[in-house]
Amino acid sequence: MNDESTKKPCLIRARDRGPEASMSHPFNPNSLIHGHLLGMATGLERIGVNLIRVPPGKESFIYHRHHGEEEFLYILSGRGIAEIGDETFEVGPGDFMGFPVPSVAHHLKNPFEEDLVYLSCGEKKPTEIAEFPRLGKTMIRSGSQVSIFETSAAEAFPGLEKVK
Repeated sequence: MNDESTKKPCLIRARDRGPEASMSHPFNPNSLIHGHLLGMATGLERIGVNLIRVPPGKESFIYHRHHGEEEFLYILSGRGIAEIGDETFEVGPGDFMGFPVPSVAHHLKNPFEEDLVYLSCGEKKPTEIAEFPRLGKTMIRSGSQVSIFETSAAEAFPGLEKVK
């Protein structure tokens, strides 16, 4: 919890946000986003609120699904292609996507000629499990520790398969 000496501002004006940060997903060479960690800048600890910009021809992260953290995306400008489960949808300004847990796998691409800009918001729990179904990998994050393993290598915990 923040005390008065480390308290962050509750209001971040657009003109005061500073330069965008950039990142890409390590499992997707076409992933590239730019943006601002708005929630973190205001001291939010339980939810992440991010203003994201995906340049033309790039993708947000990678096709994935969550087991513990709900997430939503709200398109502000531009157009994109949302992969949700086995379907694809063109999305644009005002479109909203919500992913309750366990979520359906999803991903966002920008094959168009203008930037795709959206709000990405989700829970920030101490532990999260995410799957990358097209890669056959699962990620476990516990605190700052992140582990990746082949989903097929997972074993049932002895004795629990009989518990209903």
